Amino acid sequence: MSDFANYPSLKDKRVLVTGGASGIGALTVAAFADQGAKVAFLDRDAEASAQLSQATGASHALCDLRDISAMQTAIESVAEELGAFDVLVNNAARDDRHDWRDVTPEYWDERMQNNLRHMFFAIQTVAPGMIEAGQGSIINLGSNSWMEAGGGFPAYATAKSAVHGLTRTMARDLGDHRIRVNTVVPGWIMTERQKELWVTPESIEKHRARQCLPDLIDPIYVARMVLFLASDDAAMCTANNFMVEAGSI
Repeated sequence: MSDFANYPSLKDKRVLVTGGASGIGALTVAAFADQGAKVAFLDRDAEASAQLSQATGASHALCDLRDISAMQTAIESVAEELGAFDVLVNNAARDDRHDWRDVTPEYWDERMQNNLRHMFFAIQTVAPGMIEAGQGSIINLGSNSWMEAGGGFPAYATAKSAVHGLTRTMARDLGDHRIRVNTVVPGWIMTERQKELWVTPESIEKHRARQCLPDLIDPIYVARMVLFLASDDAAMCTANNFMVEAGSI
């Protein structure tokens, strides 16, 4: 990370990342820790969480974000350790593929729980501390999949499109308190999960053709955009989308 920018305003900031134990979330946790921030993350993977905490010094709490009460308790537990949060990164999501013909009401609801509902309730839980402080930054992770009219995951795409509405309305509701709310919009990011499940020579060739830039996107670039939006450098940025998709829409 030595070639990337340093943000002095992030030193000692208290940061909460959901779904922080792997993928984009883990790199985001590590990037904030590298900036000298006081980082906590939530995840349900005990082994990966312990490994990341040991590697970065970040605090963590185990919970299933589909259980809102458990998530709120987990947030309160890490806040007791670090204090009220200055930054919230709503990262957690699952982009499992599913055929629209097979979707049941129960599966639909579970996808909303995985990809959307917890974001609002995490904001609701941390925002009072930000209001008291008179400032804060909330960064929601969206997706360009629905912008590209991507198929094969209608519930996921619907939830991710709704993230943008959540960002816009909460930016208005919280703006008077100098709390900024933005969406980072990743394209197809080459996390280990993506490589294991969906990357093939054919899919990569088709994807490169959609991008303006020829390089595949490493997840570190999403983490770096998150850092910028959390920093004072982005003090006048709110209610907007910040794309990390190599020009693929």
